[in-house]
Parts: sequence; structure tokens; C-alpha cells
Amino acid sequence: MRTFKITISLFSLLILVSCNNEQEITPYRGKVKFETISVSSKLAGRINKLYIAEGDEVHKGDTLAFLDIPEISAKMMQAEGAITAARGQFNMANAGATTEQLIQIDGKLDAAKAELHFASESYSRLDNMYRDSLITRQRLDEVKMKLQMARAQVAALEAKREEAGKSVRTEQLDQARGQLDRARGAKEEVLTSSSEMYLIAPADMTIETISLEEGELLSPGYALVNGYKKNSLYFRFTINESKIYDFEQGSELVLINPYTKEEITGRIAYIKQLPKYAEITSTAPMYDLAESVYELKVIPTSNTSGKTYYTNATILIKD
Repeated sequence: MRTFKITISLFSLLILVSCNNEQEITPYRGKVKFETISVSSKLAGRINKLYIAEGDEVHKGDTLAFLDIPEISAKMMQAEGAITAARGQFNMANAGATTEQLIQIDGKLDAAKAELHFASESYSRLDNMYRDSLITRQRLDEVKMKLQMARAQVAALEAKREEAGKSVRTEQLDQARGQLDRARGAKEEVLTSSSEMYLIAPADMTIETISLEEGELLSPGYALVNGYKKNSLYFRFTINESKIYDFEQGSELVLINPYTKEEITGRIAYIKQLPKYAEITSTAPMYDLAESVYELKVIPTSNTSGKTYYTNATILIKD
């Protein structure tokens, strides 16, 4: 008999608890939300200094952390060296031959002209001798061939001297200019990377979490700082299908904080279907699984200054 009474009591207690839960959970419960911001780095580096703490409020452009990236200094030295080498190649291509090279060409040209003069005089003498039948035709042709070779040598050296006095070919000059531009681009890339040594706040925000401490290694793309954007307050409601027709995008709602009893007006910014049923469990875990679930984003329209809102705090739609 006593066991039966205890069983009845436990059953009654479960019914009361179930009723209380059903009473607390309504299809019009929502959560306070803020737009989130994550700050990460494109390069790996060790955290040298943190300038913020969790809970701090920072402004856009404030420095959040400084990273130690030794590779940047090495890459900068390489880029500077490449620019120096490329600039030297470009200047040499643009200036043409050096003074020493011109002196050497002039010397060869004078020697070739002297040989041409000697070959010309020799041919004149032998031609007269051939006319007097003192030498054979073959001997005269041999001297004539040497004269023609001397003329060709002089012509080649004169052309080389003229080319050396000018800059190099346009193609070579363009190639040298391209190498210089490439080296300059490498330096700009390093300068851009060096800016990643400082993590900067992208907007006015409140720091929520800092994932690493000073001395730890930050991987590329890993969020070091997470926070909430200031003046980005909104309210999120998950509504099941049977209730969604009570709402319309753009309509005004009256919201109430169940604990402070403060009221605020808001406008429905959008209504969209949620792809997963699990997204509703934070606000209404007792909904029917057979129904589709929709999200309401409500933007406050009344003045919220001076009022305190905490992330994921409960907010209700007033009937």
C-alpha cells in the first residue's frame, strides 16, 4: 500500500514538472543576439603581445595583438637583393656597352682599317704588275680576295661600334624591366604580409573570447579573437509551421524581458526556413518534429540606449 502511494506521488510530481515545462516553453520565446566578428591572421605567427582582454570594448582600427613572424624579415632581405640585382641589369641594358667595351671595339676597328688600307695598296700595285704581265691572274685574285675580306671586317666592326653606342635591343630592355618589376612586386608582397603582424579590430566591438595566450602559435585562418559588433542588437525567434502565419515580414512587434519586465518594439527583418530541426532547440525544444521550422530576425525600433541586454538572454513576444 505504501509502495502504491509512493508511485502515485512520483507520477503526480512528473505530471506537475511536465506541466511547468510546458508552461515555460512557448512558441514565442526568443534570444538576444548580436552580430559576431572573428579576427584571424593570414600568416602563421607566434603571439608576441596581446593588447586586449575578454570583455574589453575596442574601436575600429585598434590593435588587438602583435605577432612575431621571423620569415618576413628574411623575405624582405631577399626582395631587396632581387631589386638591387634587377635594377643593375636594367641600367646596364639601358646604357648599352661600357667605356672599356667601346675602347676595345675602337681598337679592333682601327686595326681592321689599317689592314684594309694595306690590302688596297697591295692590290693596286699587283694590278699594275698584272697589266705588265709580271704576275699571274691567280696571284692578283688572291690579293683581291684579301681586300674584300678586309672591307667586310671593317664593315662588321663599324656596325658593332654603332650598336654598342646605343642601348640594347628592345626585347632585352623589356626583359630587364620585367625582372625589375617582378622584384618590386615581391617586395610589395612582403610589405603586405608585414601588415599581418598586427591584428586590427575591423569594427567597434566587444571582445568575448580570446582563444590563445601570449607565446602560443597562431595558425593561418584560426580565429584569435571573437566578439560582438556594437550597435548590432537583434532578437532571434524560432517558430514552428503552425504559428508562422501569425507573423509578416516588416510588421512591428512588442517584445518583453520576462525578468526585468522592460518592453521594446521591433520590426521583423526577415522570415526564413531553418534547414535543421536542431536549430530550434535553444528556444523551443518541445515543438512537433513533423512541422517545418522558421527563423524570425527582429530588429529593435525603439531606443535601446541605457538598457542592458546579454547574449542569449530570453526575450518574449508580448501578446
